[in-house]
Amino acid sequence: MPKILPISDLRNNINEISLICHQDTEPVYITKNGKGDLVVTSMKYFERMQARLDLYEKLAIAEAELVNGVATIPHSEVMSDIRSQLDAKQLHD
Repeated sequence: MPKILPISDLRNNINEISLICHQDTEPVYITKNGKGDLVVTSMKYFERMQARLDLYEKLAIAEAELVNGVATIPHSEVMSDIRSQLDAKQLHD
């Protein structure tokens, strides 16, 4: 269930709100004059959401390319390239 707090709580209880964000791993919604104003979240949650958005964007681009007939690389070739890169990296480490 979302946590909704007035902006006065942000001013007066920032440490508690930080703790809530980290413990619940969900954002805290801040209201001002009874209306939504801010969203406060932990860096970990924010970075996870950004990564998810980046992935969705890449998937949308790939889907559009597929629909528009852009040349694709077979899965087996991609996996072979990845394995080669991992093997080369392990040799250097």
